[in-house]
This record gives sequence, C-alpha cells and structure tokens, in this order.
Amino acid sequence: MKVTITFLHLEHTQALDERIHEKSAKLEKFIDGNINVKWSCYVKEGNHYAEVDLNGPTFHYHATGSTDSLYKTIDVVVDKLEKQLSKKKGKWKNGRQKMATNQLEINEPEIAWADYDEDYVA
Repeated sequence: MKVTITFLHLEHTQALDERIHEKSAKLEKFIDGNINVKWSCYVKEGNHYAEVDLNGPTFHYHATGSTDSLYKTIDVVVDKLEKQLSKKKGKWKNGRQKMATNQLEINEPEIAWADYDEDYVA
C-alpha cells in the first residue's frame, strides 16, 4: 500500500502522519494487491476537510468529510470508505454464491441425450 499525504493550510505533524497511516492500514482487510491511497487534508473557513482517493488496478473509491477537528474528519472519511468497500465486497461474495447455486446438474444422462440431433450440430 502506497500512502501519499498532502496538507494545505495545516502544519504537518508526526502524530497526524501516524494517524493517517494507521487508518489507511484498516482498509487493507477489504482489498488485496497494489493499492494507492492519496490523502488531501486542508482547512477552509474554520472547518477541517479530508479527501481520500483509493485506487487499485480495477477500482477507484473516493470519500470526503469535514468536522471541527482533523482527527474526527479522518475517522469520518475512513468510515465512509469502509462502508463503500464492505458493500462492494458483499456484492462480490453474493455474486459468487449465486453462481455456485445456479450450477446445472443432470441426474440422468440418458434423458439429457434423448433429444440430441447429430445433424443439427455444426
């Protein structure tokens, strides 16, 4: 996982950096492979904003949040991303389960070949 962090109108502190890396690591449980996470944190009109772009080979997720504290904002944004990722993972699992249950099963091969027409096969 590659994490990129940018700050605008904010002081870059080690504590913020560690918090963002810690929260980004929570997202790895949903996705495998090469992931790029880009954080943009800024202050506008007294509110703290955070935007996250999560990119991979076959997906792109984006979340934005704002509160009065940057630490709360980071939590809000990570919660939004976790909801998006868990929803997608749930859809993926349900799709695989449906495929497994919709398997065609032939119990009596003689009946299946009873209507076979050799002239029809090209």
